[in-house]
Amino acid sequence: MLRTLSIHDFVIVDAIELELGSGFTVFTGETGAGKSILIDALALALGGRGDASVVREGAAKADISAQFATGSEADAWLAVNEFSPEDGCVLLRRVIDNAGRSKAYINGVAATATQLRDLGELLVDIHGQHAHQSLLKADAQRALLDSQGGLAEDAKAVGAAYRAWRTTARQREEFETNARNVLLERERLEWQVAELEKLAVKPGEWDEISNEHSRLSHAASLIEGAQEALTAISESDENPILSLLSSINTRIGKLVDIDDGLKPVMEALEPAQIQLQEAVYALNDYLSRVELDPARLRVVEDRLEAIHSTSRKFHVAPDELPRELETLSAQLQQLADASDVDALRAQEEKLKAAYLALAQKLSRARAAAAAQLGQSVTTAMQELSMAGGRFAVGLNACEPAAYGLEQVEFLVAGHAGTVPRPLAKVASGGELARISLAIAVITSSATATPTLIFDEVDTGIGGGVAEVVGRLLKRLGQDHQVLCVTHLPQVASQANQHFQVSKAGAPDGKTVSRIEPLDAKARVEEVARMLGGIEITATTRKHARELLAL
Repeated sequence: MLRTLSIHDFVIVDAIELELGSGFTVFTGETGAGKSILIDALALALGGRGDASVVREGAAKADISAQFATGSEADAWLAVNEFSPEDGCVLLRRVIDNAGRSKAYINGVAATATQLRDLGELLVDIHGQHAHQSLLKADAQRALLDSQGGLAEDAKAVGAAYRAWRTTARQREEFETNARNVLLERERLEWQVAELEKLAVKPGEWDEISNEHSRLSHAASLIEGAQEALTAISESDENPILSLLSSINTRIGKLVDIDDGLKPVMEALEPAQIQLQEAVYALNDYLSRVELDPARLRVVEDRLEAIHSTSRKFHVAPDELPRELETLSAQLQQLADASDVDALRAQEEKLKAAYLALAQKLSRARAAAAAQLGQSVTTAMQELSMAGGRFAVGLNACEPAAYGLEQVEFLVAGHAGTVPRPLAKVASGGELARISLAIAVITSSATATPTLIFDEVDTGIGGGVAEVVGRLLKRLGQDHQVLCVTHLPQVASQANQHFQVSKAGAPDGKTVSRIEPLDAKARVEEVARMLGGIEITATTRKHARELLAL
């Protein structure tokens, strides 16, 4: 559930801080006051696209933050992506500066816009004011049916199976038409793989052998330097450092008995003596292991040269040779598989059968989901003043495709006794808006997403239908947090929480958007304005009070 929304310097908003509750909340106001800007700002915080044009004129950056209460799915996502939830809440933040640069944060930790979108899908479902237009597109109809039927993962599996089948089919076709070039490429890869396998460079070997070469080639200097350090610290005939420090410690220790003001000096010198003694042990151990080894140096130099020469030949860095071997081996294996046309045909048939099995299973599930969706939308249409109307989902067989074995088509009959026909050819603007709203409410009822946003989805609806729409959204608010931007008083009057959006002048002379929560008295005035326009009369106020009493 969305708890708070903070917007700074976004379009015509200078600063807005909103606290939101559960149930059904509406945002109303004059056209152009900035009602939909609130939804746009939230969409940006949820990972939507944005550029410098969203920054308020004269401001350095737009800054939007949204705090949500989280559920089990969102908590699991946060844990997997290492964004710790804070007291059952998550804070999403998006900043875009006036040069178009964007930054995203989740609980104060830098994130990507993709991560915001992925998390946002678990928190909010936005139905835009032009959502009904997408219902005319086949892809949107198919996606909506799959989503409502819980078939999204099945559809993805069908798509993956289709792509695997068609990839193998293309390999077989390419081999049959270009067999000679395939064989030449195979011979080239076999030679390259054989050379790399013979060299047998292990991961990390280049760094190891480079370090060893440096150590062997500088062995004399290393031994000389380590011995000089050891002599100066403990083996010098005249006053080695360790002996001097020991004498000083003894002397200071006696003086501490006289004046404990020297105790800090003693406490600083004692660890120094211990550390010097540890250095002596380490130097002795090092000198026992380091030795001049010309024979090993020659072996290492030969190995370095072989690796370096091969890396130049293959145009890769020396430490990339193991990965290059893996890549070329995979390509060779792919060509080896592709060179056996009979095996390719068998694999193609196997993958085709797997695709058909998944696609046919999806077709059966879609048929059941289509019947259920058709019945539910038909029932809702009766409430929305389309008595006798009927909605159906047609599944038209087609050639195998990534989306399955059928085209999904929404059909509608506006009146009793008529045959359902394609939505795009039958529904008027008002009917399309009502059907879209019915589908949105039905699909939202089944969703686990806690917050649902409807941005002027009631466009094209009025009169008694608007009251039904308000009741539907209020009913939906019993199980979800529902936020709605509306211009209909019949819808606004049903809300549990009501905000008014308005435009005002700012100190800098620019127009800014303001938003205020309305109490009971202010709600009467706002609903009256929505009913009667600029001039509010006693009659419109009376009508407003009647609506609010529903």
